[in-house]
Amino acid sequence: MKNRFDLIIFDWDGTLVDSIDWIVNCLQKAAECCNCTIPERQAARDVIGLSIKNAIQTLFPGTDEQTRNQLMACYSQAFFTRQIGRDDLFAGVYEMLVQLKRMGFQLAVATGKSRAGLERALQATGTEDLFHITRCADETASKPDPAMVLDIIRHMEAANERTLMVGDSIHDMQMALNARISSIAVSCGAHSKTILQQYQPLTCLRQPAELLAIIGG
Repeated sequence: MKNRFDLIIFDWDGTLVDSIDWIVNCLQKAAECCNCTIPERQAARDVIGLSIKNAIQTLFPGTDEQTRNQLMACYSQAFFTRQIGRDDLFAGVYEMLVQLKRMGFQLAVATGKSRAGLERALQATGTEDLFHITRCADETASKPDPAMVLDIIRHMEAANERTLMVGDSIHDMQMALNARISSIAVSCGAHSKTILQQYQPLTCLRQPAELLAIIGG
């Protein structure tokens, strides 16, 4: 895969940052706080990657708008009680990003997080200067709609065939298919290798830092 890509678009939670269990806990806590049925852990994992609005609508069908807003507020309150840092990146991720940028790759993030949430996470992990561009779900359509990926591609003046999506969820993989770009899956996050392979990634890695050896050389 060497010399095949110019632009690499990463998902954030579960792909670069080891945060899936924390997100699941916060979704369950939000349900408890709002007296809603607490979702099973796999059901909560399945919505990670969507915008928080879409995730709540999927997890709690039939709830009214007021309850959904309360669930979103409770989730955000719970999520931000934990301070993250560079140690929350998966092993070798920071070094991989530094090396990929040094090698001339254009790096981007496409995430279901809010802009405020991503900015906080970038600053906390010291990675804000490693990415050329980032796009969040509250700025455009939620995954798996390809809008945020296509916006990144247009902004960077990249070619679809020279663009790679790296993600841990079915929403990342489906977004790549919808955008007609290549993808590589990582099985350290929301979904298993068996499930991710159904979405035709070029390969499925156990850990994101393995990407460097595959495309960096």
